[in-house]
Formats: sequence, structure tokens, C-alpha cells
Amino acid sequence: MKKKLSHLDPPLVWHYFEEICQVPRPSKKEEKIRAFLTDFAQKHNLEYATDEIGNVIIRKDATPGMENRKSVVLQSHMDMVCEKNSDKVHDFDVDPIEPIVDGEWVRANATTLGADDGIGMAAEMAILTDPAIVHGPIECLFTVDEETGLTGAAELAPGFVKSKILLNLDSEDEGELF
Repeated sequence: MKKKLSHLDPPLVWHYFEEICQVPRPSKKEEKIRAFLTDFAQKHNLEYATDEIGNVIIRKDATPGMENRKSVVLQSHMDMVCEKNSDKVHDFDVDPIEPIVDGEWVRANATTLGADDGIGMAAEMAILTDPAIVHGPIECLFTVDEETGLTGAAELAPGFVKSKILLNLDSEDEGELF
């Protein structure tokens, strides 16, 4: 795979977003992205779990000296809207997304990009792996089926998330906290 996004800032986020683009993830068919996330957790020796509905949570202990901080959960969703131009041959069940840098924008080659919420997933993965980030305990929650029913969030099992503070990384209101 030729890297197309590696020159963008922050580089670790774009690195993971480019990897996510290689994994098909239509709504209700999140098996491949779920396996990608659990493989990521195993590779980085991170605690993880999957609930009955298919949500994934990855946990990372606090950096030394930050153990007394409150735990925070970062939340994004695994699925994406799957649309393509009428003249484009693309099977969202098997074909990767082809990201393209177009001036100051990142878009896809005649399909939806999947930045909603692939970029949120990439940000979580970057936070989990960047050794320069000093943090308290972190939980990263990746939910299923946001685009067609919020099923993963609605059916989240009690106790699956331990943190009392949740930051949803899928918002259209920049700079707004609710």
C-alpha cells in the first residue's frame, strides 16, 4: 500500500486513518474492523473486550505518576456511510477506501471517505500508542451500527465502560462541549 496521508499532521492519526481505510466497515458488517481493532490491541499489549452486540473497548493504564487521575473514555463508531458515484465500481464489503489529498482536503476516489467516524477511531488509536502523551487511565470505546440506528450505543452493556467521563469523538459542532 502506497502511503498517501503520511505527510499530514498529526502524522500518527493520519497513519491509523489510512490503515482504517483499508478495512471494509459498512453498517451491520463490522466484523473486519472489529478484528482489526482487537489485533491492534493485542499487538500493543492493551487490555480489550468485546460485548455481545459487537462493541470493542480497549483500555490503557495511566502513565507513571498519573494513576490517581480520573479515567476517561473516548468513544467513536466503527461503521461508515457507504455511497459511491454512479460510474464507480466499488464493493464496500471487500474493497478498501482510496483516500486522496486534494489541496487542503482529504477525500476519497469516487466513494465516501469514512472519516465519520474513521478519524475518531484513528485519534483513539494514536492516543493509545503515542508515548509522548501523559495521561490518566484511558478507555477507548468503538461502537457498532451508529449510521443506521445507534445500536451499539443503545445496547451498551451495563458495566462495559468503567469511566464516568465520556468524550464522544463524532460531532459536527466544532469546539462545542455538551
